[in-house]
Amino acid sequence: MIEAVGLTKRYGAKTAVYNLSFQVRPGVVTGFLGPNGSGKSTTMRMILGLDAPTSGHVTIGGLPFRRVPNAPRQVGALLDAKAVHGGRNARNHLLALAQLSGIPARRVDEVLGLVGLHDVAKRRSGGFSLGMGQRLGIAGALLGDPQVLLFDEPVNGLDPEGILWVRNLMKGLAAEGRTVFVSSHLMSEMALTADHLIVIGRGQLMADMSVKEFISRHSTGYARVRTPEGAPEQREKLTAVVNEAGGQVAPEQDGALRVSGLPLPRISDLAHDAGVRLWELSPHQGSLEEAYMQMTQGAVDYRSSSDPRAGLQQPGPGPMGQPGPAGAMGPGGPTGPAGPGQLPPGGYPPPQGGYGPQPGGYPPPGAAPGQPYAAGAPQTGTAAGAPQFGTAAGAPQPGPYGPPPTAPGAAPEMTKRDSEDAR
Repeated sequence: MIEAVGLTKRYGAKTAVYNLSFQVRPGVVTGFLGPNGSGKSTTMRMILGLDAPTSGHVTIGGLPFRRVPNAPRQVGALLDAKAVHGGRNARNHLLALAQLSGIPARRVDEVLGLVGLHDVAKRRSGGFSLGMGQRLGIAGALLGDPQVLLFDEPVNGLDPEGILWVRNLMKGLAAEGRTVFVSSHLMSEMALTADHLIVIGRGQLMADMSVKEFISRHSTGYARVRTPEGAPEQREKLTAVVNEAGGQVAPEQDGALRVSGLPLPRISDLAHDAGVRLWELSPHQGSLEEAYMQMTQGAVDYRSSSDPRAGLQQPGPGPMGQPGPAGAMGPGGPTGPAGPGQLPPGGYPPPQGGYGPQPGGYPPPGAAPGQPYAAGAPQTGTAAGAPQFGTAAGAPQPGPYGPPPTAPGAAPEMTKRDSEDAR
């Protein structure tokens, strides 16, 4: 069992964890939830003796981690899956951990097979994907066959099969009487895996209860009701009688009604007495995600804001050969210039001379350096002697290797020697 009493950790003026007390009991999967920056990782580091608490204490089986005899065989943890030597292969990484803890080498092969890495045991861990790295970290936590296990985001990077495997692994370990403490931000997965929850916000305890109790306390259940389509009068009649009975009715996007404040039998009786036929009457309980968001909305430190450029993106062009929105350029061609003071699609002004070939482009094969095209050679895709789009007929075109053009009437650029003579 893990027990924290009055746990507090400060980093200078920053208080990461404050007066945190809880117990993680064996035989159940305990989820550890909280927003980013709430102190979850700091708490786990203090449990494992990696950080010393400013005040309070935390014990594993009644002892601080550093006093637990042969701790790697009693406590397994995955805090950072990237904490491996990238030049070692998977087997040698686990073998080094086993030798430090007096664990036989055969156990290395056992856990490699357990996590599904037996076929890549000789590959360097630096070339592993994120999911493979997570599996290797889980193997390291299971290496000593410990009774206490801590996992920080164990399903990060795993595919659906891997997530299901981790879920079953956690449940199986808890069913064997082990203490399993799991931190995660995936509410849907935590709802399927955890039996008990510890929720913290800004370093302080917010909830310590079962998953079922947490959802019932911090979310609102409702009944989903559907009346026959094409009969709006029955929908209106049901809404009226439910409101008179003290219930609340809200429309759903698909035409159904969300009724809260009344039990299902009462809703059924009201509909029957009013002569309203029901096509659907089903109970719906709030999810763990809804309950979590409801509880922690005041303890979130990092909130996203709306994009200031939202709405500036112009609609895309229509299908091939059809004009798009006004002023758009696309396969259907331009549909008209942008209005006065408006930017074209993408928010950038068009290049000088329109959207045709621009001066200074790469010359085609056979063109002489310093000239855009070979003497007498017509532009590809245009008639011989035809001027380029967006330029005056017969105007010389600067090449990519020649000097930049000088605007009419502009003073010639002074060289360093001219500047010295002027002095």
